[in-house]
Amino acid sequence: MRAFTYTRATDEQAALNAVFRNPEAKFIGGGTNLVDLMREEVERPSEVVDINALPFKQINELPDGSVRLGALARNSHTANHPLLRQRYPVLTQAMLSAASPQLRNLATNAGNLLQRTRCYYFYDITAPCNKRQPGSGCAAIHGVNRIHAILGTSEQCIATHPSDMAVALAVLDAVVQVQGSNGGRSIPIEKFHRLPGDTPEQDTNLGHDELITSIDLPALPFATNSLYLKVRDRPSFAFALVSVAVVLELEDDKIKNVRLALGGVAHKPWRAHTAEQALLGASATAENFRQAAEAELQTAIAYEHNAFKIELAKRTIVRALTTLAERNLA
Repeated sequence: MRAFTYTRATDEQAALNAVFRNPEAKFIGGGTNLVDLMREEVERPSEVVDINALPFKQINELPDGSVRLGALARNSHTANHPLLRQRYPVLTQAMLSAASPQLRNLATNAGNLLQRTRCYYFYDITAPCNKRQPGSGCAAIHGVNRIHAILGTSEQCIATHPSDMAVALAVLDAVVQVQGSNGGRSIPIEKFHRLPGDTPEQDTNLGHDELITSIDLPALPFATNSLYLKVRDRPSFAFALVSVAVVLELEDDKIKNVRLALGGVAHKPWRAHTAEQALLGASATAENFRQAAEAELQTAIAYEHNAFKIELAKRTIVRALTTLAERNLA
């Protein structure tokens, strides 16, 4: 591990100043991903800025009925918060499906959004990886790519984003609040993470000198009928091969509102707009669910070892929608 300077920020401005003056500095909250990356020398910051003393740990309801999640609130606290369990079950289900209780007790909400891919080649510093070393190539494209992306890929990168929480936030239209040297701004969750394109080293649209302060969930009364379904190689402590976050509202047997997002299939949480459009106004039947899934996966590209993900994604979409529809009509 590279030697580094440790700085404990006592307030927001001190934290921002520290990273503004040092382009090699990194914020650290729970450290559940960053410390691993530093140990493997994938990340080599010259300075880590501890932000745990900052006042971003609360979860509060705002006057307009939306809910604000503090950036430094721990995943375990967030997942088990009564307000979220009642109003946004898809989020609590997603968070409780991630990692282990010990890691959830330490990991922060902001850190969850910023965690990096678990691609084998990204962690192997002897392998070419455009995400780790731009211009070196992508070993996964012609390598072992069973866990890799099938949507939104590029010739530069086929890595997937590992977060479960971010998939649920995508389906809830969350907004990420950030502060930087030029002031604050709001970033819709769908524009927060990036597809690889020609710059796979850039996971998000967050600036180096910007700090996440909170994540806002809009008031969505129909989000109480929501579900997170995760398919993985073992029942716990495993990343998704495919996951689906669904919010569904029916009127009689017709779909009045529907939101879908996929995990484990792309460089970012994948909002399934094509499937949503196909389902709006349609009857809540398995046949319509399958047709919507087929439409969404039409652009999927399989690699040598991950072709199974295409059919798996379709079936997971159908199962999640069917489960929610049956619950709604019961």
